[in-house]
Amino acid sequence: MNGPAQLELRIAAGWPLSRWTDETVVVAVSGGADSVALLRALAALRPPAAGGRLIAAHLNHGLRGEESDGDARFVAELAARLGIESVVSNGDVALSARERGDGVEEAARELRYRFLVDTARSRGARYIATAHTRDDQAETLLQRIVRGTGLAGLGGIPRVRPLDGDTIGLIRPMLMLRRCEIVEYLESIGQPYRIDSSNVDRAYTRNRVRHDLLPLLAQEYNPQVVDALSRLAIQAEELRDFAAALVEPLLRAAVTRSERGAFELDCTALANQPRYLVREVLTTAWNAAGLPLQAMGFDEWEALADLALNGNTAAKRMFPGGVMVERVGARLVIRQ
Repeated sequence: MNGPAQLELRIAAGWPLSRWTDETVVVAVSGGADSVALLRALAALRPPAAGGRLIAAHLNHGLRGEESDGDARFVAELAARLGIESVVSNGDVALSARERGDGVEEAARELRYRFLVDTARSRGARYIATAHTRDDQAETLLQRIVRGTGLAGLGGIPRVRPLDGDTIGLIRPMLMLRRCEIVEYLESIGQPYRIDSSNVDRAYTRNRVRHDLLPLLAQEYNPQVVDALSRLAIQAEELRDFAAALVEPLLRAAVTRSERGAFELDCTALANQPRYLVREVLTTAWNAAGLPLQAMGFDEWEALADLALNGNTAAKRMFPGGVMVERVGARLVIRQ
């Protein structure tokens, strides 16, 4: 069996063809190696007579001028050569970051997923596929550990999760693959890809983790550090799933109102609950409201839990990202 077919079959083993080839799948394609490989692999795996279709979706963040425009053209041309529909749109990440009070990385992620969900809705897609790899998993996990995270954060990037309620499934078919394997696959089929110059900019935390911290850990401590972190993420996700069954009824009882950028909690519903579960309720509700997560570390979540469990009934505190939290009697009011 040749190299390209082997990689494609590994993807098919993790995401069986019977689950998606008769469905419409939106494939997030940045133009970089990982996403180009995902599009090429899914296109190769999809039987000609399949009932569903692939759609290549690209959001031009506009952060790198002509380079960003070149990425958009590359994706559209690649999709056209493969006979695949493409959807290319523009987003103002800088404006979104200012409005959200969040970092550029988090604002770009938020805009990208909003665009992908909108595309999936408009095309009647059942799945959104993204090209995260085992290297992305390790980088994400290490970044969260350094910043300060709980058990939920240790779960890293989930392989599947629902979006837009339960109507759209987010799938990451290449989460078991290393980035080096993907580059080898593209070279073996003669497929070029775009290189994002911002991926070497040390101003971004992820790039420092990718280019500095992970190589140092591999060289000085454990050559298999990426695999070790990936295994940790798998085990933490299993525990997270168990904890989620305990958190869900608490969420229903405690969250009295939730909307974009704000939610309210009935603190009496959390009284006498283990502190860990209280933090999980708060982080889940915070995330569901779309509040900025980037600067929220362990100390901030602890302070938020204090306000929910034993805060002064008239306490008020500003949290990162311009989020105001106020204790009003037995209620906790959180708004950006």
